[in-house]
Amino acid sequence: MGFSPETKKIPFSGGTGEALARIIAEKNNPRVDVLFGGPVETHIAGIKEGVFEPYKPPAYGEIAPRFKDPQGYWVGIADDPLVFMSNNKFLKEKGLKPPASWNDLLNPAYKGMIQMADARTSGTAVTRIFSILEVNGRDENKGFDYMKKLRQNVQVYTKSGGGGTIPVGLAQAGAGIFFIVDALKTRQEGYDVAISFPKEGIGTSVEAIALLKGAKNPAVGKKLIDWSSSPAMQNFYAQYKINFIPAHPTVKTEASLAEIIKGAKIFPIDEAWAGQNRKRIVARWIKEVLP
Repeated sequence: MGFSPETKKIPFSGGTGEALARIIAEKNNPRVDVLFGGPVETHIAGIKEGVFEPYKPPAYGEIAPRFKDPQGYWVGIADDPLVFMSNNKFLKEKGLKPPASWNDLLNPAYKGMIQMADARTSGTAVTRIFSILEVNGRDENKGFDYMKKLRQNVQVYTKSGGGGTIPVGLAQAGAGIFFIVDALKTRQEGYDVAISFPKEGIGTSVEAIALLKGAKNPAVGKKLIDWSSSPAMQNFYAQYKINFIPAHPTVKTEASLAEIIKGAKIFPIDEAWAGQNRKRIVARWIKEVLP
C-alpha cells in the first residue's frame, strides 16, 4: 500500500485546537479532506460538532480498541506521551536535577522560566490539562489550584504544542511540558536538553486521523487514512527517527525511544471523558489560569 506524494497538502502552523476551529468554521464548505494528526481529544470534540464522517480502513480490525472510534469517526496512527523537557545549562546554574515530580515545577527557581502551550489553540495543552486533572484524582478544584500555582512560573503560553521547544533548547526558558515527539526532535537537533517524567504519572494521547464530512475528495482522503493506519506508514517512524509509538500492533517502537520510556509512569488519557469535557475545562482554564 502506498500514497501519492502529489496529493495537495494545506500547510498549517498553528495548534490542533486552531485547526479544529478552522474546520468547524469551514464546515459547510470544507477546504480539506482529512484532519491528519493531533491529540484525539480534538477529534472527539470535532465529532460533537458534526465535522467528521465515519470511515473504517482495512487495518481497523487489527488495531486495539483504544486506537479507534467504535463508529469509525477516527483511527489512531500513534501514541504520543507528554514529557518534561529541561535545559541542562539552566539546571546546572540553578543546582537542579531534571524535574521528577509535578511539584518540582512549582520550585521558585523556575519562576518566569517555563514555557508550555496555550489551551485556546493547542491540543498539547489540552492533553497537559487532563494529565494534571488525572494525577489529582479528577478533582477539578485541586487540579486547577495546581495550575494556578504553576502559572506563577510560566514565562509564556505558546500558540502550538512544540512552540516552546527551541526557547528551552536555547536556554531562553528553563523547562516545559511537551509531547515526546517534539522533545526528542529538539534533542536530535543538537540542543542540550534533559527528558524526564513525573513520578505521579503523565498522560499520553492517541494521534489520530479523521475524514471530514462533505470532503470534496473522499476517495483520496480514505486512501490517506488507509495508508496512515497501516504498517507501511508506521514503519517509517523508526526509519526516520520520528519519535511516535506506533498504533499498529505489528510495528515495533524504535529501540532508543522504547528505552527512554521504559519505567516511566505513563497513562492513557481517557479520550471519551476528555473529549466530552474539553470545551468546559478549557473555558475554565482561560478564566482561572490564563489571566
